[in-house]
Amino acid sequence: MAETRNDSLDLYIALSRASEWVNAHGDRDIRKHGLNRTEFGVLELLYHKGAQAIQQIGSKVLMSSGNITYVVDKLEKKEYVVRRTSTEDRRLIFAEITDKGKQFIEEVFPQHTEVIEKAVAGLTEEEKTVASQLLKKLGKFAQENFK
Repeated sequence: MAETRNDSLDLYIALSRASEWVNAHGDRDIRKHGLNRTEFGVLELLYHKGAQAIQQIGSKVLMSSGNITYVVDKLEKKEYVVRRTSTEDRRLIFAEITDKGKQFIEEVFPQHTEVIEKAVAGLTEEEKTVASQLLKKLGKFAQENFK
């Protein structure tokens, strides 16, 4: 049986493989510092965006809320994060980065950025801009049409 070319499947495979390999570079770097991708993502979110309701962190780092509780527990044990109850609504609990967590991110993030830059260096700056715009467009469309 002759194979027919399918641009959508080709894109899906290329996107998956590229993501896998770029993530491999990032994951290897993060593991050197005793964290996994999700822990690092939560810590980075709290550093750059400030305290976040635990119930809302999952959607920002693409994880289920049950897993976020576990991740925040692990970050709390490392003294990178603390929980704070909302003063307006006691049902809301916020995760907030500690001074130790800030220091960690400030030490590690610049090097991590370099690792990612090297991982995507196969594209020119212009190609990265175009790829980023196209992938955002694709992701937004896929999200809006997910039923």
